Amino acid sequence: MKKNKPRRLKGSGLRPRASEEIIKKEAINASIKEEMQSSYLDYAMSVIVSRALPDARDGLKPVQRRILYTMHRMGLSSEAKFRKAAAVVGDTLGRFHPHGDISVYNSMVRMAQNFSLRYPLVEAQGNVGCFTADTRVKLTDGRDLSFAELVKEYKEGKRNFTFTVDENGTVKIAEIKNPRMTKKNAEIMKVVLDNGEEIKCTLSHKFMLKSGAKAGFVYKEARNLKPGDSLMPAYFRFSTGEDDPNMIGYNMILQPKLNFWNFVHILSDSWNIENKIYERSRGRIRHHLDFNKLNNNPENIQRMGWKEHWQSHYNLTSLRHINDENYKAKLAEGRRKFWAEEKNRKIFSQRIRGRNILNWKKKEYRERMRIFLSEVNKKYFREHPEAIQRISRTASKTMRRLWQNPKYKRLFHEKIVESNRNRKGKTNSSGKKKFLKICHYLNDRNIILNKDNFEKARKSVFGIKSFTSWNLGIAKHYNRDINLLSSKINRNHKVVRVEFLKEFANVYDLTIEKTHNFALSAGVFVHNSIDGDPPSAMRYLEAKLSKAGEEMLIDLEKETVSFVPNYDGTQQEPTVLPAGIPNLLLNGAMGIAVGMATSIPPHNLNETCDALVYLLLHPEAEIDEIFQFVKGPDFPTGGIIFNLKQIKEAYAAGRGAVTVRAKTEIEEGEKGETIIIKEIPYQINKAELLLKIADLVKEKRLEGVRDIRDESTEEGVRVVIELKKDVSAEKILNQLFELTNLQTNFNLNFVALESGIQPRLFGFKELLVSYLSWRKEVVRKRTEFELKKTEERLHILEGFLIALVNIDKVVSLIRHSKDRKEAKDGLMKKFKLSGRQTEAILEMRLHQLAGLERLEIENEAKEKKKLEKELKILLADPKKIFAKIKEELRILKEKYPEKRRTEIKEKGVDILKEEDLIIDKPVLIAITVDDYIKRLPPDVFKVQMR
Repeated sequence: MKKNKPRRLKGSGLRPRASEEIIKKEAINASIKEEMQSSYLDYAMSVIVSRALPDARDGLKPVQRRILYTMHRMGLSSEAKFRKAAAVVGDTLGRFHPHGDISVYNSMVRMAQNFSLRYPLVEAQGNVGCFTADTRVKLTDGRDLSFAELVKEYKEGKRNFTFTVDENGTVKIAEIKNPRMTKKNAEIMKVVLDNGEEIKCTLSHKFMLKSGAKAGFVYKEARNLKPGDSLMPAYFRFSTGEDDPNMIGYNMILQPKLNFWNFVHILSDSWNIENKIYERSRGRIRHHLDFNKLNNNPENIQRMGWKEHWQSHYNLTSLRHINDENYKAKLAEGRRKFWAEEKNRKIFSQRIRGRNILNWKKKEYRERMRIFLSEVNKKYFREHPEAIQRISRTASKTMRRLWQNPKYKRLFHEKIVESNRNRKGKTNSSGKKKFLKICHYLNDRNIILNKDNFEKARKSVFGIKSFTSWNLGIAKHYNRDINLLSSKINRNHKVVRVEFLKEFANVYDLTIEKTHNFALSAGVFVHNSIDGDPPSAMRYLEAKLSKAGEEMLIDLEKETVSFVPNYDGTQQEPTVLPAGIPNLLLNGAMGIAVGMATSIPPHNLNETCDALVYLLLHPEAEIDEIFQFVKGPDFPTGGIIFNLKQIKEAYAAGRGAVTVRAKTEIEEGEKGETIIIKEIPYQINKAELLLKIADLVKEKRLEGVRDIRDESTEEGVRVVIELKKDVSAEKILNQLFELTNLQTNFNLNFVALESGIQPRLFGFKELLVSYLSWRKEVVRKRTEFELKKTEERLHILEGFLIALVNIDKVVSLIRHSKDRKEAKDGLMKKFKLSGRQTEAILEMRLHQLAGLERLEIENEAKEKKKLEKELKILLADPKKIFAKIKEELRILKEKYPEKRRTEIKEKGVDILKEEDLIIDKPVLIAITVDDYIKRLPPDVFKVQMR
């Protein structure tokens, strides 16, 4: 019997028995519990050190440090041009941070937000595009208002609505929120459309493309638009009897995706139902409350039953017949105008004719009238034969005379047009086809569709005689509406050209919630700025280092920090940055790790620098002394903080809480008091705050609010809350502080990594000391580097001086040497030069060497010797290093002379009770005979002195 050979393990090259022996030798018995604990601790430390906590020295997390270092490598200084954020993110990921791109991008965006960081480390642009003040927006009430007019009406409390495209490509109604000026003196450009409209906007503003109706939102920045780009159109027209015989003259909008015309008031009705203004079951009739069928604001639309709708119109008409003299005069004038028009008389004549036709169908009537008319006419013409010729001549003259009258000719033309319409397509359509042929010719060549361009093409390209003119074609086929013509040609608007104007102007924008796009009167949909939403895609944002960001990297090339290999060993990255500014104290930090978290608030640079200088001079200073300079957190969003004693205690311990309250004002008005919110607490989302207030009003937990408006601009927050008459603003404000984030607690937890490795809880003084210690080390290393470079240069200069003294011999030796090595050895041996000195001499061309000026070399050598001495003194004396740090802090204060934004109240927050809000003033209590009690002010009674 044949024995089977032992199988080799696939891919291992080992027999099973050999493999088992190796496993037995290398296997280690271990407890699962211990393995899990070890793995968990390794993971926890990885999160703590590599992700969540900042280094106490530079105040940065690894991802932030890598972003700044990448931008530094890319040459993106504060004076450089902006680069796409996508390029920065990609380079950071590829070289140093092999994690998700979203985490890198969000970290970079946060470092650019002036409401997140007190001193942003990154400067960004491109997230917000805007329009000039005269750009007009299409409104549902039929108006076209400019941004300047919208801002004015918004401040007056008027609500306006526009059109938007949802994620399914359907045009809907949306409320305009917070129209505002977004930027002063911004660079603008011009976009010219095929309908002749010109739009002036910032280079970064995004236009919706026609593909957005089919594939979600697709936008293109104005600067990247090209001739021929198809934009999402906003086409409007008035309804005719063909749309609905009972709804003639109503406003309609084209639905681009489904290619049909929708009544605007039906869209407004849908908005009301979606926003629970009323139920669908309220009725089938959509009624315009002001009886103006062109005002399609949702506020003007109300559902009714048939009877209620008829009754409302009947009541209005009845009252006007009785009380409105102007209305009655208009009716009389209307009757006069009605009968003055030939077509109306003709209609009435046709009505009589119809009645006569019915009579004529009756045999008896027909026979009687035939005999009567025949006899009368025959008798007349027998007796007056000249009458036939006279009537013929008169009719001919009358027709010729009337045809010379433009009014009659136009009226007759309209009758012909109306007659052609009534034929329902039986007329020859060749004229319309030829008219459209010229229009398509212009459209295909991105030429603006207007009278001048049309007539030019008609004459030079197609031949004037055989093609319909512009005036006739646009009037006959498109009711003189160029937008109707555009919608017929291509169902979109095309870009004709873009112009980079090199002009600057104040620019405006507005907010549309959810969809974030709206319709311009120019006939296209555009993107809007976003309030409280995530940043735009990284392909839109551009970034570079800010001046504060550059301070973080200053002296990086002077061997001030250690470098380590990156994740794949192909690059070197810094373990910490030199941090020319105390970033951890200035911008704070937030992070959650495994089993610990950090929450360090931002501070004012001037106060922090003063505290650092004081601590240099008084190392034993306590927190009370430091608080002479640092008053507490200085949030980028301002606000008010309370209880100085509690803040000191938290800063001493490294943990605690600070109460932050919005900064508000109360204004008196004729209609009641108004609350103005000017600053909000740090890290509170303004959009969510306003939504919370609106919900409280809707739920009637906050009563007495008449209107809420957001009038914020890039210059600051301004939220207006108008109150009803006789409602106490103090009472409402007290409720807002209690029920919303207008008052909140900022939790302090000064946790950071000591030396980039060990997490620990710091007190505020310890954070100051940690930064000073780091700056001492940076200054020392920088000085050592500068000393080394100075000594190296001085050594070379000494070699040049030796060469200059013996210039002829040196030149001769070099010329007669066979090669570089022979020349080097000869110079070193003959003139006692070092290898570096010899290399420097040989690097120079002979004519350069001969042309060296001895005086210039000697002066430079003197300067280097002087600098060498100063640097050695600096290294030898710690006080000199302290003085250097002090001078650098003074320069920082001059660069960033910003005042404190957050106000500090020494006392704690006063919690007001209901009775505290009652004004203490004298009143009179009156009791009536019916036992009613009433409170009255004393001044309602006249005082009689008796």
